[in-house]
Amino acid sequence: MQTEAVINHIVNWIKSYAENAKIGGFVIGISGGIDSAVTSTLCAQTGLKLLCLEMPIHQHPTQVTLAQKHITWLKENHPNVSSLTTNLTPVFDQLVAAVPKVDDQPQRMMALANTRARLRMTTLYYFAAIHHYLVAGTGNKIEDFGVGFYTKYGDGGVDISPIADLTKSEVYALAHTMGIDQEIQNAAPTDGLWGDERNDEDQIGASYPELEWAMSMSEQGKKATDFIDREQEVFEIYTKLNRANQHKMVPIPVCKIPHELR
Repeated sequence: MQTEAVINHIVNWIKSYAENAKIGGFVIGISGGIDSAVTSTLCAQTGLKLLCLEMPIHQHPTQVTLAQKHITWLKENHPNVSSLTTNLTPVFDQLVAAVPKVDDQPQRMMALANTRARLRMTTLYYFAAIHHYLVAGTGNKIEDFGVGFYTKYGDGGVDISPIADLTKSEVYALAHTMGIDQEIQNAAPTDGLWGDERNDEDQIGASYPELEWAMSMSEQGKKATDFIDREQEVFEIYTKLNRANQHKMVPIPVCKIPHELR
């Protein structure tokens, strides 16, 4: 991939979109992960204003440290970047205390994990409204269109998606070219919704390179029976998640009223 050319293309696309919409800048949530680091750097390179938000909710210390390191680096290199920390832990804890407990603990924990993402989305849009900014999304192609590994109306609730046509490997290639902190590049990808050290591979059951391979095979019309052993296992993981999360990837179903009923 021609990383420099791709970087310039995305930066120009972001800037043109904002200018055409008569928007003065962007707001983005910084998690300490590779996707938010790359997306925020691309936005910063437009020269338009960029507000980087940290929104910890019982966050693991490692993620906080990496987020702060990246924001510091961004501000040192781009005078158009500002930052703010909004601690959402008390808000989250109040919500947890307000809703009734259920017997299905795994389902409850998943619901609360998604609630973290939705609280952050609400916060991003609060600041976007105040400053007349766009919310920049950080989802990549595998997460957004492969396995649907994001929260609907959480980190999926954005105005623009600068890196959504890039695989995870391509995001890493851009990070290397742009000089993103090596510790961020080396960190295991995680959604940061659990307050512990679990990463994306722990949750999905496959690595991003494996999922990229499975997505490519699926696009070629391959079936699980075309593979054996680990390849078959990965392909089945990809296919199951892709099918289960189609509701995130297609437009919201609308019940059309027949003309004769109007």
